[in-house]
Amino acid sequence: MKKQGVGARLIRKEDDRYMRGRGEFVGDIRLAGMQDAAFVRSPLAHARIKSIKVPDDLAGCVFTAADLDEVKPITAVTALPGFKPSDQPVLARGKVRHVGELVAICIAPDRAEAEDMAARVEIDFDALPAVHDMLMAREKDSALVHDHWGDNIFLETLVDDDMKAAAGEAAVKVTRAFSTARQCMSPIEGRGAIAHWDGRLEQLTVHSSTQMPHIVRSGLSECLGIDHGAIRVIAPDVGGGFGYKGILLPEEVCLAWAAMHLGHLVRWLEDRRENLTASANCREHHYVVTAYADKEGKLLGIDAEATVDSGAYSAYPFSACLEAAQVASILPGVYDFPHYRCHTFSAATNKAPILPYRGVARTGVCFAMELMIDAVARELDMEPTDVRMKNLVRPEQMPFDNITNKHFDSGDYPEALRRTVEAIDLTAVRQRQKKGESDGRVIGVGFAMYCEQAAHGTSVYAGWGIPMVPGHEQANARLTPDGGLEIRIGAHSHGQGLETTLSQVANEVLGIAHDKIKVVHGDTAFTPYSTGTWGSRCMVMSGGAVAEACDQLAERARGIAAKMLQCKPTDITLKDNRAIGPSGELTIEEIAYIWYRRPQDLPPDVNPSGLEVTAGYKPERDSGTFSYAAHAALLAVDTLTGEVEILDYVIVEDGGVLVNPMIVDGQIFGGAAQGVGTALYEEMRFDADAQPLASTLSDYLLPGPAEIPSIRVFHMETPSPYTRFGVKGIGEGGAIAPPAAITNAINDALKPMGAELTMSPVTPRRIVEAIVAARSEKETAA
Repeated sequence: MKKQGVGARLIRKEDDRYMRGRGEFVGDIRLAGMQDAAFVRSPLAHARIKSIKVPDDLAGCVFTAADLDEVKPITAVTALPGFKPSDQPVLARGKVRHVGELVAICIAPDRAEAEDMAARVEIDFDALPAVHDMLMAREKDSALVHDHWGDNIFLETLVDDDMKAAAGEAAVKVTRAFSTARQCMSPIEGRGAIAHWDGRLEQLTVHSSTQMPHIVRSGLSECLGIDHGAIRVIAPDVGGGFGYKGILLPEEVCLAWAAMHLGHLVRWLEDRRENLTASANCREHHYVVTAYADKEGKLLGIDAEATVDSGAYSAYPFSACLEAAQVASILPGVYDFPHYRCHTFSAATNKAPILPYRGVARTGVCFAMELMIDAVARELDMEPTDVRMKNLVRPEQMPFDNITNKHFDSGDYPEALRRTVEAIDLTAVRQRQKKGESDGRVIGVGFAMYCEQAAHGTSVYAGWGIPMVPGHEQANARLTPDGGLEIRIGAHSHGQGLETTLSQVANEVLGIAHDKIKVVHGDTAFTPYSTGTWGSRCMVMSGGAVAEACDQLAERARGIAAKMLQCKPTDITLKDNRAIGPSGELTIEEIAYIWYRRPQDLPPDVNPSGLEVTAGYKPERDSGTFSYAAHAALLAVDTLTGEVEILDYVIVEDGGVLVNPMIVDGQIFGGAAQGVGTALYEEMRFDADAQPLASTLSDYLLPGPAEIPSIRVFHMETPSPYTRFGVKGIGEGGAIAPPAAITNAINDALKPMGAELTMSPVTPRRIVEAIVAARSEKETAA
């Protein structure tokens, strides 16, 4: 039989229904008596609400905060010292703090009528000065997002060190300021939810396009004041998440309240304008970094200050400090150096709350650190790859505790860089640059490296003290009477291919045919508790739990087979849908049939536990796995127009043992496409009143097929010593390095002109402005 277990390149099971148009998303669900909701949203970023006037004829159809008086606000706190909590009312009370904040919910037989109702609601605002810039938010005379705080800082952190030694020994000192633009996550399916109250069962059922149904249930329980047991959350097919669907939404709370009070189903489907104007919520960082290095390019120390625009509220469950607090611990990346200081600020502004987007803080720190490496190389007139080689953690140091006590489990970072240099053919690129391009463009090559902490568990998140701390991940495995296998997990698959990869894990342990295994997920009524899908954790955690459950189920199946074949359980081998003993064999179907349908054939001392198991799993060390990669971009720049064409793109990655290399390739390709968007296109700008300046995809640029290069991916597989099968989390990695690699390549191309870019996205306008500024500086100096 063709290999179907760990390592097999199997086509995704779920793709059959998706490609045939048979997927069922929230927008596809049609239930009797369902009505639609539209929200009145704030047109202002910061204002006091003086009054809300609802027309008399809309009474019972339009509801404001006064109607939801018993609903508690969304609160996501952390135990980190100095953190300031923010209560987010599900409908604004007294004040609005960002454009698009919910003020009222309108319910009608269809969305168009609900939007007409929303247009008739009159709100009298008293406009307040808006905090639109995270650096200005830190100033003492800034307007306040939350009046009672006294400033605009959710959290300030400091990793301290005495940098005098590094400064004293350094041959060069290089300082740069970097910034990354705010982005709006753009899954192909927007958010959406349907809420229904079942009076007979006294149960609230919410269908939601969410990554974490169990966490949404907990949040609804807290806000609505009802027991978990009275809430069922169902996540059907979900059209992409990326972190955008990894929180409790105020819309979900409002729908649930409305369903409970009105007695009929209520649905809300986010449109793209809502997505863009009310939810631009990721990636906005600012860094000032100083690097100290010796004359050979060895880093002696990094001194950094980082500010993250966290928006107006702390989103449930991750909290507003998720990105900035991580920056301090992950900025060193894959490098080993002796001195490090990093001061971070999570700044509150009048923008939508920040959420964890694919890569979570790593894209920003990779951008800052990798551009810094190239800046040091330019200062020393060295090849940037040589500077990297001198500072990478070496394979013989693994496992390695870095300067911020991150525990790198395994890997060979120098080898990944060597393979990338070879694949992009750096020597040939340098020769080509000397010859020049016939079309007048200039070419450049850029590199970037990162490591991604994934599947970090209790030991990491307990210290954060957020509403969600992952523990043992559970999975349920059950043999059906006809010998099929049902796997139930609490995480959710929305592009990761878990219906395929977890089936491969089960096949590896039990030998049951891939097409006889069904993975059930996304329903709190039928699945074990889980914190959900985030942090590239599913293959490590859910995969480990499935393997553990299948191990225990295999032991029971071997026990029944041994009784029937009159041998010891240890003599039984499970393979290719069979239990094979020294003198005979049974099929898995026969074992299941005997247990369920002919128990009279079993001896009296058989294990009564049956053929269903729920088991839990946590890695031997749960501080996280560390996948990593080296990226290289070769591109051409038109110095007159600023246009960039990516000519070649290479990724050498190491995600440990790959359960399904084809699915890993898909994850890397998709992440890299998003990284290209971050590098060259995506930017949500705000004016001085904190008004978002893009409301359609004509204004907010997403890369399409014509903008994505043909990406070449090469795999290394260094097993993690702590996880089942040696797997590592890899789902977010593709999105981390492209902005740094592409910007380094642009700077390499513009190096002869003296131009340098330090902000993403690197737009044509910014390229031309950098060239003009460099030319002007040279002329002034002359």
